[in-house]
Amino acid sequence: MKASIIIPVPAINDYIREALPHYAALTHREFEILILPDNPPADQIAGARVIATGPVGPAKKRDIGAAAASGEILAFIDDDAYPAPVWLEHALRHFQDPVIGAVGGPAVTPKSDAFWQRVSGATFLSRLSGGFPERYWPIGKTRDIDDWPTVNFLVRRELFDRLGGFETRHWPGEDTLLCLKIIEAGFRIVYEPGAMVWHHRRADLRKHLAQVANYGLHRGHFARKYPRTSLRPLYLLPSLWVLFICFSLIAWPFPPLRPWIAVGLGAYAAALAVASFDIWRRQRQFWVAVGAITFIVPTHVAYGLAFLIGAAAPEIDTHREKQG
Repeated sequence: MKASIIIPVPAINDYIREALPHYAALTHREFEILILPDNPPADQIAGARVIATGPVGPAKKRDIGAAAASGEILAFIDDDAYPAPVWLEHALRHFQDPVIGAVGGPAVTPKSDAFWQRVSGATFLSRLSGGFPERYWPIGKTRDIDDWPTVNFLVRRELFDRLGGFETRHWPGEDTLLCLKIIEAGFRIVYEPGAMVWHHRRADLRKHLAQVANYGLHRGHFARKYPRTSLRPLYLLPSLWVLFICFSLIAWPFPPLRPWIAVGLGAYAAALAVASFDIWRRQRQFWVAVGAITFIVPTHVAYGLAFLIGAAAPEIDTHREKQG
C-alpha cells in the first residue's frame, strides 16, 4: 500500500530539511513525498517532489498535492513536523478494513525544542487546557474519533477525491470539515497512538496565543454552522470562563457576591494545579509543567474570546499563518 506524504509550506525551510532524514528512516518503504511551497526552491530537494503552488493557503496546497499524488493513501503532515520510524507502518494497517476512511495519530513536542516551545506543547497535554491530550501524546488504545488535525492525518485517496477534498475557504478548520464529511459518508476515523509524529511548537507566548485564537475563532464559527462535531461543552468552557471573569469584575463591588466569585476563582486555581501535575505526570519535566500554568491562563482567555467572536460572525476570513 503506497502512501503519498503531502507537506504544505510557504517556502522550503530548516524544518523541512531537518525532517527529510526521518522520512528516509521510515520502516514502511512504499511512499512518495510531495512538498508544496509557494515558489520553486533555489536548490534541489533530494528524495521529494516539489510542486510550486503560488501564494495559496495550506488547505488549497493539500488539495493540489492530493491531485498530483500517486499513492492509495494520502498522508498529511505539517512542515514543522517529522515522523517516527513506524509512523506509516502503524497507520496503514488500519486501512485493511474497508470501512475505515482515515487515521489520525499524536503529534508530540520534541525534547530538542527550546524551553518555551516545550511549554507551549505542554499546555495542550492537560484536558483543562487542551481538551484532547491524545492529540499531543500517545495515550490509550486505538478507538474511533470524529475530528483530527492535519498535522498527522491519513485518508484514503479515493474517498478524499469523492468527497471533494478539503474545504479550502477555511484554515484552520479545513480538517474538521473533512472529518465531518468522512463520517457523514458512513466511514470511520480511528486514532492510532503508535502512528506518532514529532511536532515543533510555537517559539513564544505571543505566537502561541495567535495560533490558539485562530483555532478558537474557527471553532466558534463551526459550532454554529457545523454543530455535530463542533458544538460541544468542552469547546464552550473557555468562553464561559471569560464570561465569569467579566461577571466577577462587575460584581466584585457587591459584597454578597464576593464569596461566589472567590469559590469560582479558587476552583480554577485548583484546576490549574491539577493540570500542572497532569503535565508533569506525562512528561516528567518539572519546570515545563510549572511554566505551562503561565500559558494556560492566557490560552483560555484568547481561545474563549475568539470562540465568541467566531460564533457571532456571519462569516470569517481565512488567513495564512507564518511558520512559527
